[in-house]
Amino acid sequence: MGPSALRVAGLNELIRNLGLEVEDTGNLPVPIREMHPSGDPRAKYLNQIADTCRRHATWVLRSLEDACLPLVLGGDHSIAIGTVAGVSEYYRLRGQRVGLIWVDAHADLNTPETSPSGNIHGMPLACCLGLGPRELTDIFNSVDPIPSVNAENAALVGVRKVDAREKRIVRESGLTVYTMRDIDERGLRSVMQEAIAVADRDTAGFAVTLDMDFVDPAEAPGVGTPVRGGATYREAHLVMEMLADAGRMLSLEIVEINPVLDSANKTAALGVELALSALGKKIL
Repeated sequence: MGPSALRVAGLNELIRNLGLEVEDTGNLPVPIREMHPSGDPRAKYLNQIADTCRRHATWVLRSLEDACLPLVLGGDHSIAIGTVAGVSEYYRLRGQRVGLIWVDAHADLNTPETSPSGNIHGMPLACCLGLGPRELTDIFNSVDPIPSVNAENAALVGVRKVDAREKRIVRESGLTVYTMRDIDERGLRSVMQEAIAVADRDTAGFAVTLDMDFVDPAEAPGVGTPVRGGATYREAHLVMEMLADAGRMLSLEIVEINPVLDSANKTAALGVELALSALGKKIL
């Protein structure tokens, strides 16, 4: 329902109003969870999610081959595994690597061994860095698999809730992490300048994934796992505006919108606004 909520909020028309062409390829078919056994309790629905991410990664790869910017709508943040894998594969075939800017209240660095819930939407950043089940860290079944993104080119922005056993992975992962305290103390502009530099260092550019729970629940109530103390309305826009100004974004993803928990589609409407800022909309 998250992608539908973004469409209802006028996403396609408003992007066209920026002077851009839009091709909406519809929704990726996803198995109905209630009709399948959950499988391994440490990594629930692993086979179904891996298959979905594999098909999605192929779509992302083809979109880039068609000279399009993939704009991915979610939904569960586990879809980022496919998004980043597709972007990475496109540039790997051209002898280049990519960076990643992950904007989220949560670290998403659990593995089946550390996750308290077994929900894969708490593991996607780990999978992008090569940590986790082979089905999710090697989407294209490579002969010599490598992570979709090197930790040295990945930046996590806005984190404020980390699971107890996940903290060790965060510290040891090698990625650059900016907590909400960093933003409070240093200011968002400084943090984003550094995050962009990290993701852009010796890469073709960077993929961007925005979990709407980065924004404070007062502004974005329609998310699955809200955490108080998030970004303000203007801070969220500044993140997207700075990404647009950098001119190095290879893909954009907006995820974790749950209309059932929303109020008058408020979160999806904000998601559309943020997408427009990331695509170049300016105040003047």
